[in-house]
This record gives sequence, C-alpha cells and structure tokens, in this order.
Amino acid sequence: MNRLQTIDVALDEMLVNLAAIVLRLSKPDVTRTPEARRALAQSVHQYAVCAKRSRDPRVHDLKSQLEETLKPSLRIVVRNGEKVS
Repeated sequence: MNRLQTIDVALDEMLVNLAAIVLRLSKPDVTRTPEARRALAQSVHQYAVCAKRSRDPRVHDLKSQLEETLKPSLRIVVRNGEKVS
C-alpha cells in the first residue's frame, strides 16, 4: 500500500469515528436548545463536506444517517377521532 492509500484509509477511519461521536451528540436529550441544534447542523454539514471525497461506503452511509438526524420528527395527533398532522 502506498503512502497516499495509507493516509486515505486513516482519514476514512477518522471519519467513521467522528460520525459515531456526532451521532451520539444528535440524541434529542442532548440537542434540546436551538444553539445545540445549530451546532449539530454545522457538524453534520462539515462532516458531509469531508465525506464527499471518500470512497468508503461506511462514510457515505454515516453521512446519510447524520443528515437524517437534522430532519424534524413528525408526529400524528388524533383529535376527535380524526388524524391531524
């Protein structure tokens, strides 16, 4: 393996580890405040920028998972027997 491949593999491993940390921080009980949500969005955005050039499928899968954490959760409310979203 040449030096560039070694560096590339090391960067992919770092991205996988970073994504695991950001996923833990994306839990609703951690990101309660608007400031925490903004920080999470910034972290996800920066991760996506770094992941863009990776060829590791794990990195792209984690990028998708992180982006999902930014989507608002939908809930169904029932009022008088009718579903209201």
